Amino acid sequence: MNCIFCKIITGEIPSYTIYEDEFVKVFLDINPDSNGHMLIIPKKHVLDITEIENEIWNHLLDVTKNMKSLLEEKLKIDGLTLIQNNGVIQEVKHFHLHLKPYYKEGQDLLPVEEIYNKLKEL
Repeated sequence: MNCIFCKIITGEIPSYTIYEDEFVKVFLDINPDSNGHMLIIPKKHVLDITEIENEIWNHLLDVTKNMKSLLEEKLKIDGLTLIQNNGVIQEVKHFHLHLKPYYKEGQDLLPVEEIYNKLKEL
């Protein structure tokens, strides 16, 4: 399979992984729209929202809540946009959620590695 997200899951392509379990992987977008922009993907390859199993969908939402809390704690975000694209606007044809933090004061984009280190701090 030539899916970039499947290659990230298998480790063929490196990622700034924030969280991973047997069902999902969460990693930072390498071309973020804001500091902390992350992707949540199922490990099983599914095309879009019509193919995702309810159990995995529910798990993704639980992980999303945890990632929101992490972003609030570590990056002091003021809001969050959750996006899921399907069809022609879906750039990578593997179901994924975008979590895009919002900052009311605005922020300059920091290097992804710097954001990763902030999110992974104990």
